[in-house]
Amino acid sequence: MKLKTLAFATLMAFAGAAFAQTPAAGAVASDKAAIKADKDQIKADKKAGDKTAVAADKAKLKADKAQLKEDKKKAKAEKKAAKKQAKMEKKQEAMPATPATPATPATPAKKY
Repeated sequence: MKLKTLAFATLMAFAGAAFAQTPAAGAVASDKAAIKADKDQIKADKKAGDKTAVAADKAKLKADKAQLKEDKKKAKAEKKAAKKQAKMEKKQEAMPATPATPATPATPAKKY
């Protein structure tokens, strides 16, 4: 019983630290929105004929795409960790609370 409690406490300590960070899933969505905004800005700057702004927008677009790639990788790792944690919890639930101990045989009465 103590081992199970210790294992669960350790798991929760590490899992809590992992999930306390910002979720990458939300960051992916915001990165996609930033990329779309960058592309729209590039179109507007090209239409206006502002070549320096287009160059700056392209650099920002490149940085946003790199951030998106990083956040996707992080989201994938978080999903994998959550799946592993769920598997561990399921395994812990399947374990009996107390280990089965064999019954001790009855000792025969002593003859005097």
